[in-house]
Amino acid sequence: MTSRADLLLSGRRGRRLCAELLARADGGLGPPWRWFVLGTTSGRTPGEHDRLQDDVRAALAVTDLSAVGLPWRLLDALLATVDRAMYWEPPDDVDVVLADDEIAALLAPVAETVVRAPASQWWTTPIDLADQHAVAWPAGDPPGHRPSPPSAQALAHWRAQTLAEEQRSAPQRRSDPRRAASGNWTSTPIWSGLLETTRTLSGIAQADGVDRPAPAGLVLVEDEMGWECARSWPVRPPATARVLELTGPAAWTALVERYPLEVSASRRGTWWQVSGWDGAWLIPDWAAVAAEFDAVHLTVDGYLSAATRALPVHVPGPDVPGSDVPGGAARTMLAGGAPDATWWLTDVLAESGQPTDWRRAQGELPRWTPA
Repeated sequence: MTSRADLLLSGRRGRRLCAELLARADGGLGPPWRWFVLGTTSGRTPGEHDRLQDDVRAALAVTDLSAVGLPWRLLDALLATVDRAMYWEPPDDVDVVLADDEIAALLAPVAETVVRAPASQWWTTPIDLADQHAVAWPAGDPPGHRPSPPSAQALAHWRAQTLAEEQRSAPQRRSDPRRAASGNWTSTPIWSGLLETTRTLSGIAQADGVDRPAPAGLVLVEDEMGWECARSWPVRPPATARVLELTGPAAWTALVERYPLEVSASRRGTWWQVSGWDGAWLIPDWAAVAAEFDAVHLTVDGYLSAATRALPVHVPGPDVPGSDVPGGAARTMLAGGAPDATWWLTDVLAESGQPTDWRRAQGELPRWTPA
């Protein structure tokens, strides 16, 4: 396989994307298996592994690989993959099966088709500074849209809340992870109030029956709340903006290793369910990252290969300051991101146009229409 296809299949979300592109025997799309896993791979019956492999082979036999790379197919599968990412409970049956490397390896023809498709080439690209749009979701009744606080204030508040939550959760640190309370499941600053932007995509919205490019942030949302309305507006980053590109697991772990913040107590009970790792957890200290970068951009390939995984973090001695994490004995998880999301850590953006109000349309894609 090509290195990009290998990277895609190394990730839990990348594997899910490929599974979503398979055809079922009934002619529908989506994961084709006929089973319900008992919760863990150890709960499978003796012949189940072979049967699952046969299911994938049968789905490949009826999948038109020439159609896998069509723009609407890729966008639909990407939306399903993002929508089904979970960090606050155990993975669903499909993700449990796809954790099996032998089964995932059977998806190689799909992965190769995806990475060769013209419609996926932008998945590897850095931030498009000429096309950035913020999306605000409604709050309150009647719906309003929250303004973003100054970045330094938002990051200081985020860090204080993170440390306070870690301290509150500390008494449960050494308890059975099955009894540890679930808490914050994010490792990104999505709940900090920082401005997040994406580029525009086709196939998301229509106006009078005609495709209208709309911000990717309208549809690429984990734990989407089903809002019926949204507002977006264009922003203009400076050409000199210092943007860190997160292109995969190596880039994410490098960021954590450079700016480590321990969250073992507060994330342990939640992320153990997702990954099975019952040890130390680290995330980026976003307040510290802001001293070096104005923004951090997550590519689509970076999301698909890194999200939802317990990734080893090699922290050289001395140990993480203020922590009992020994060097090299921690994990990190990219949780709460979205493909093509850019988190702005400093106040360098300028609004560059009028806002657009959106209404959710009925059915599947295109999902939005200008209000």
